[in-house]
Amino acid sequence: MGSDSLLYGPAYFELQSLQSLFSKRTGPDLLRCQRLERPDSSTEDIIHPTPPSPDPRTVAHWCAQSGWPVHPLAPGRKTPSANCRACAQPGHHHSDCPCITNGRWCHGFHAATTDRALIDAWWSTHPAPGVGVACGPAGLVVIDIDAHAVALPPRDKLWPGIPVGDHIDLTGLENGFHTLAVLAALRGTTSPADDEQTLRVRTPSGGLHVWYQAGPGRSWLCSSGSSAGRALAWQVDIRGSGGYIIAPGTTTDHGTYTPLGTCRTPAPLPQWLAHELTRTGHLDKPATESEPPMRKVPPRARQAVIGAGGGRVAAARALETVLAEVASCATATEGTGFSDKLNRAAFTAGGLIASGLLSFDAAEQALSAAAEHARPGQHHRSASIIRSGLSAGARRPLFPGGRP
Repeated sequence: MGSDSLLYGPAYFELQSLQSLFSKRTGPDLLRCQRLERPDSSTEDIIHPTPPSPDPRTVAHWCAQSGWPVHPLAPGRKTPSANCRACAQPGHHHSDCPCITNGRWCHGFHAATTDRALIDAWWSTHPAPGVGVACGPAGLVVIDIDAHAVALPPRDKLWPGIPVGDHIDLTGLENGFHTLAVLAALRGTTSPADDEQTLRVRTPSGGLHVWYQAGPGRSWLCSSGSSAGRALAWQVDIRGSGGYIIAPGTTTDHGTYTPLGTCRTPAPLPQWLAHELTRTGHLDKPATESEPPMRKVPPRARQAVIGAGGGRVAAARALETVLAEVASCATATEGTGFSDKLNRAAFTAGGLIASGLLSFDAAEQALSAAAEHARPGQHHRSASIIRSGLSAGARRPLFPGGRP
């Protein structure tokens, strides 16, 4: 039997394990040992003065350079900026919204981008929006620890799936720092709140965001609340696929999301946390299947499509789909069908040109950018394929969604 079977078999979740943990120290002693103490603000300001908040556009560019798609938050708030009026109509869905295709920020994290030009345009307004990071496309999973002063929930909600008997003393258990510390101690490891090898961000309310890499081919779902649905522990939620996290350096009306320590890079998700997230229902399908193809189009290629698309939404979406196939070839130097995919994309673009929905210059620019992303330094080969595909496609006008 492997070590994982011993650690994570049925006996692992027995009440005796939790009882044994508390019997080694009293509940309050354990919590005082494991909790992340928040220093008195006045003392901390004297020892480590709080630096000025960075410009939101600088924050957005820093995130994009890290490969994390960003989207605007309403100025002073931690929620996405409002959608356009058309988005409020019944039956409207982000996948059909022309705003996203045309480079606007409707639908929050669904519009997230790493494109420098879009970032400059979005964060040039006044007051400048805050910065949200789309966790799924960024390949991130974030442990969201709260420190709310509220009454304890029923015992079966403290650590979902782990029974807690009435005879166990919970004195001193007050917030998410405590429940996460106990869970980590039960698993024989250190709380993520104390993990100095990864990016940690203190929130204005006294909580903490602990950032990790989701892992190759892995995608983790957001929590859906500790009272019902997915949760890691009481006052400890997960931000992952289908959600967003506030970027470090972002300032709201309640304060600034401030990085702790010196580490600014998310570390790989610890194996014990991966087991816990799987146990609590946070494991999603592989990340390579979780995001729509249009989000994988290289920024330069996507910008060319946006610049040429105008109101021709279906045409732009059709081109983005085939460009994403070309861009996906960057994962390997051979065996990805690059020539066929580039030829298919060029053929599609040629048909859109013939139907009057796309200009030749915009098509060539977008195709060349996607090809260079997938096969750097192979310009002549790619250009030949593009010319051939455009020429063939020009003989077959293409009208996505039906002839106008």
